[in-house]
Amino acid sequence: MTIKTKLTRRGFLAAGAATAASGALAQATANSTELEGEISQSTRRNISSFRSLNWQPYFSNTQGGAILVDIQSRALHYWSEDQSLYKLYPTSVPLTDDLTRTGRTEVVLKDPEPDWRPTPAMKERNPEWPDYIGPGPDNPLGTRALHLSWQYYRIHGTHDTRKIGRRSSNGCIGLYNEHIEELYELAQVGTQVLLI
Repeated sequence: MTIKTKLTRRGFLAAGAATAASGALAQATANSTELEGEISQSTRRNISSFRSLNWQPYFSNTQGGAILVDIQSRALHYWSEDQSLYKLYPTSVPLTDDLTRTGRTEVVLKDPEPDWRPTPAMKERNPEWPDYIGPGPDNPLGTRALHLSWQYYRIHGTHDTRKIGRRSSNGCIGLYNEHIEELYELAQVGTQVLLI
């Protein structure tokens, strides 16, 4: 790697940090998953160490499209049904192992204007959190959400860009808003999802 490349990457990361939203909310919706606290300076980012993958080890087919979320590398992989399109996005992932769910699920609802409500467990842990946040710039789910068959779990956007590349969510998978908007157009109800 040349010095010029290192400076470019640093410049890119610095610019991203400068534009980060000030709100510390993270994710959920009507029956959704989360609101988050402050991001610790010690929380490790991982937005550049993931790699592209093939779908075959994870899915028997790509009917309806396929989404693989790799919790370790903090990356979301998408393959179109005809396999002509492959996308790789950096994500935020659950903060702790007990908030992490793995296995097979699917997209059951595409939400173009997500609103947010804390889960009962979240409200118990954080009674000061609001009961409801409507769609818009303060919404922890960002601009779009893909509801999964698991109650309270979503793949969604976030206005707080500091969360991407970190273990920072209360269970959901977060993407930059521009990435969830792109994935929202590609995925469909029934798209298979695997979290590993």
